[in-house]
Amino acid sequence: MPYINVKFTKGSATQEQKAKIIEGVSNVLRDVIDKDPAATFVVIDEVLHEDWGVGGLPVLDYWRKTGKSASVKK
Repeated sequence: MPYINVKFTKGSATQEQKAKIIEGVSNVLRDVIDKDPAATFVVIDEVLHEDWGVGGLPVLDYWRKTGKSASVKK
């Protein structure tokens, strides 16, 4: 029984996008290692922006410094 944990910052994906992620990850395991999607667990954790870092900085500071940002979905 595979267990896949996907993490991204809160608000990065809509409910519909999350459903597609769950389906897609389950299908990858089916296609690559022949695991039944019915036996594959996918958990999505949304992490607050202040609890996420990249490039040695809190993500919001990184985005300000680099001009890169993620679109936030509601």
